[in-house]
Amino acid sequence: MQKIFVTGISTEVGKTIASAIITEALEADYWKPVQAGDLDNTDSHKVARLISNTKTVIHPNSYALKSPMSPHAAAEIDGVRIDRFHIKEPKTENHLVIEGAGGLLVPLNEEDTMFDIIMPSYKVVVVSRHYLGSINHSLLTINWLKQKGYDVSVLFSGDANPHTENIILHKTGVSLIGRINEETVFTKEVIKGYAAQFNTILKTL
Repeated sequence: MQKIFVTGISTEVGKTIASAIITEALEADYWKPVQAGDLDNTDSHKVARLISNTKTVIHPNSYALKSPMSPHAAAEIDGVRIDRFHIKEPKTENHLVIEGAGGLLVPLNEEDTMFDIIMPSYKVVVVSRHYLGSINHSLLTINWLKQKGYDVSVLFSGDANPHTENIILHKTGVSLIGRINEETVFTKEVIKGYAAQFNTILKTL
């Protein structure tokens, strides 16, 4: 069974849409260990609305924090300290998609970052979206993961930018899952279409 951790090169790059697509493609379970802000419409809620299969189980967050900010700051406002040993992977016999919060080195507390909860057995999918500075952010994220020994793939999100994408792929040598285009709206049907498109490559990660 695959365990796939979805991270991004920054915030708001399309991790949740990517997670919904991967979850749908593999009919996997989904888990967002740390949710910061938007508790009435969490990423778990969004994924649940976007998938069509009946096999997926959405597992509860280990931490659900009220403020839409870095987890360490949101936790402090809520009067709690995130303990990474309290972030326990849910037990399942199914594939599991794990969605990080923000980027790789987002702090959980004064010592630990999001990176510290990525287990050695996880495959990592990096969601990259083009903006000024995104090449640097992509290379830093992907190469850090590779140096630490992770199996890394990249998924591009948004409008195509061949100059950016080609140099990222060339300089990292990681496998490409595909692209999630700039859609007017993401519906169950759109998610299902991407799931079918990426299905084969996701199963061979």
